[in-house]
Amino acid sequence: MLLDGHSLAYRAFYALPVENFNTVTGQPTNAVYGFTSMLSNTLRDEAPTHLAVAFDVSRKTWRFDEYPEYKATRSKTPDEFRSQVELIGEMLDAMAVRRFAVDGFEADDVIATLATQAEALGYEVLIVTGDRDAFQLVSDHVTVLYPTKGVSELTRFTPDKVVEKYGLSPRQYPDFAALRGDPSDNLPGIPGVGEKTAAKWILQFGSFAELCERADEVKGKAGENLRAHLDAVKLNRRLTEMVKDVTLDAGPEQLARGPYDRDALSTVLDTLEFRNPNFRERLFAADPGAEQEEAAVAEGVAVDGTVLAPGELPGWLAEHAAGPLGLASVDTWTLGSGSVTQVALAAAEDAVWFDPAALDAADEKAFADWLADAARPKVLHNAKNVERVFAEHGWRIAGISMCTALAAYLIKPGRRSFALDVLSVEYLARELAPAEGGNGQLAFGEEDDGEAAAAEALMVQARTVLDLGEVFAERLPEVGAAGLLHDVELPISALLARMERAGIAADRPHLEGLEQQFAAAVQHAVGEAHASVGHEFNLGSPKQLQEVLFGELGLPKTKKTKTGYTTDADALASLAAQTDHELPVIMLRHREQAKLRVTVEGLVKTVAPDGRIHTTFSQTVAATGRLSSTDPNLQNVPVRTDEGRAIRRGFVVGAGYDSLLTADYSQIELRVMAHLSEDEGLIAAFASGEDLHTTVGSHVFSVSRENVDAEMRRKIKAMSYGLAYGLSAFGLSQQLGIEAAEARGLMETYFERFGGVRDYLHRAVEEARVTGYTETLLGRRRYLPDLTSDNRQRREMAERMALNAPIQGSAADIVKIAMLRVDEALTRDGLRTRMLLQVHDEIVLEVAPGEREKVEELVRREMAGAYPLRAPLDVSVGDGADWESAAH
Repeated sequence: MLLDGHSLAYRAFYALPVENFNTVTGQPTNAVYGFTSMLSNTLRDEAPTHLAVAFDVSRKTWRFDEYPEYKATRSKTPDEFRSQVELIGEMLDAMAVRRFAVDGFEADDVIATLATQAEALGYEVLIVTGDRDAFQLVSDHVTVLYPTKGVSELTRFTPDKVVEKYGLSPRQYPDFAALRGDPSDNLPGIPGVGEKTAAKWILQFGSFAELCERADEVKGKAGENLRAHLDAVKLNRRLTEMVKDVTLDAGPEQLARGPYDRDALSTVLDTLEFRNPNFRERLFAADPGAEQEEAAVAEGVAVDGTVLAPGELPGWLAEHAAGPLGLASVDTWTLGSGSVTQVALAAAEDAVWFDPAALDAADEKAFADWLADAARPKVLHNAKNVERVFAEHGWRIAGISMCTALAAYLIKPGRRSFALDVLSVEYLARELAPAEGGNGQLAFGEEDDGEAAAAEALMVQARTVLDLGEVFAERLPEVGAAGLLHDVELPISALLARMERAGIAADRPHLEGLEQQFAAAVQHAVGEAHASVGHEFNLGSPKQLQEVLFGELGLPKTKKTKTGYTTDADALASLAAQTDHELPVIMLRHREQAKLRVTVEGLVKTVAPDGRIHTTFSQTVAATGRLSSTDPNLQNVPVRTDEGRAIRRGFVVGAGYDSLLTADYSQIELRVMAHLSEDEGLIAAFASGEDLHTTVGSHVFSVSRENVDAEMRRKIKAMSYGLAYGLSAFGLSQQLGIEAAEARGLMETYFERFGGVRDYLHRAVEEARVTGYTETLLGRRRYLPDLTSDNRQRREMAERMALNAPIQGSAADIVKIAMLRVDEALTRDGLRTRMLLQVHDEIVLEVAPGEREKVEELVRREMAGAYPLRAPLDVSVGDGADWESAAH
């Protein structure tokens, strides 16, 4: 199988919206994603034994030398696409796929050469390309797979299919193409001669050469045009013919597929932030080395296990609980409540299973006492979830010495999965399953074998957790993360479990009213849109919207895509600024109101029977250490619009409490950047107590503070945060809507004024290049092997991550420390006030009656003292009856 890399990558680029495929550092990835998805599907469906991908080097090939106007009408390659070609190459290298790019030749010449050689050697050949010129290569042993819808559908062009489509044989296709011309390659056709006439002439005269010899026989105006353009179509014929003897450094027999470099491929996927498990599964399923890898993995583990009868648990714990025990459970959790239905415990040589509902009083006491004993080490997977649901039974867990999910995250934060079965294969080289043959000790009396199998499987999980804990206990100190696990991540997981159980009270009637309000606003916008153009159309149909905007209304064309012209939010905003027509503004309002309606609808659905919303926090999603929130995502509730603030008013103080108190850090990432860079000017700007962005703007633009206008301040704010988030000049230009050169100049001027920041950013990258990782103030590492990559795009992506990770990661660590300090102080002072939410740099507490002043003093003190920065931490506090009124 031979693939035209550029052709397919271009199709992928235009098939998938670039705005939906970007890394956190702004690197576009839509072409890489689409190309790789197509490749994995085709490998699955066709299972080729030999594989290669050919790429163009540049437009200056032998065809350009012969005809300088060749492809001259093609638009400049988009910057967003150009940066992805080598990323595709890196992906192919990790998959052990041979790639070719030969100076002076196009990819289809390379493909024609390899296809010709392979067919002569007796291979069946598949060519995957979006270039119809490849149809000339079709034969009984060469088939072209041509994309007919993006890169998701491929049509098989065999000799019969070519004849069916064009009425000509594959050998005649270049003759036909020469007469037809090709606007995409800037090869002119014959005026008045279309595909039907071109095909008729080839069939009538047998070949292009014969037609040229007998051109005088062609009658009428078409004949005159043929004779007038004969030299041009002869040139077309030479340029259309593919070269079949390009000198290559490998032939078909050297293209046999080999096993993936799975570590390298995982690194590429992680760097590109391709976390979709189905995407990865399809790609790895096509690995020719998968069978060999599976053979090296043990099929399972033999566990000496016992199903405990009532009364047996105290004795087993007395015998085994001195050392660490692995714990696994089966539980349910939904809308803030749950229960445990099965528990398994594993020691080094023994394991047990029991049903919590069958415990007698002695069992219950022994188990609860063991769980609460901090001196008895426990090894868990996803400790937070276990702590959360065990608390529903009144079980408090102390002495967690290891959480295998958190440990795996600290060792390799960008990994694709923290699932127990994946970790078992990777670190223990065995499947998460009982070994064949079992030990025969499991028995449920009259119960069926299915329950016995379930018990054995859960004991295998407990044993796997225990064994992984031992491996990770050795690995964590190697990456400097043992302290982070025990001092930060494990305590935070316990706090988050309590926060998730507590939830936050919701004013359901208020939220339902908002949902109706937003739904009505959506319908009103639909009516306005119809009235603005004089007829009805489907606002959700990009095709119909394009027809209205660019056809009927004749508004300026936006960015060209494969399906027309883009109508995304940026395009609509641009149209609204350029024109007086109201439709773009109406469309923006329609989409915003529709999004708000969906947000509120999701919130209403998650209100639990106790009247509270219980979000789920995750510690292992963001590689920088930040927490994330799901089901629902409360970190996504808008805050800067009136509608968003109205939504926040739906989160209220619960019964038995007086108010909500919010506390957050002001500009924590920039304070961290000032601390790390030790830039005196930036530290002084913080120390002045004046508006930071105005103060910095006066330095950068060399004007007084009074003359820093809103636009200057906006640019400086984007600039400062852009540096803290590793944003490139191109990313900054996109964000501000300015030319890349202006953005680059803004950065240079900024660095002239704040040289310490420039020196720090340079130093951070160079130190990471030497060590292979970045580090936060608390020692959280992020490994970036691409810092030394020969691939410029991959290297630049890693450099932006090297800038971002220490700053954002340090801020995340400080917020976690602050949460722990506040929680410990509340407990120490015997207060009933409790923490409910963490949203980026903000924490939300529910204040008990009579505790307001003491809690505010405590929160300010503990948060400000979380870490001694050179630009001291600044804490803002507010309180009120709901989340919005508690804002500050």
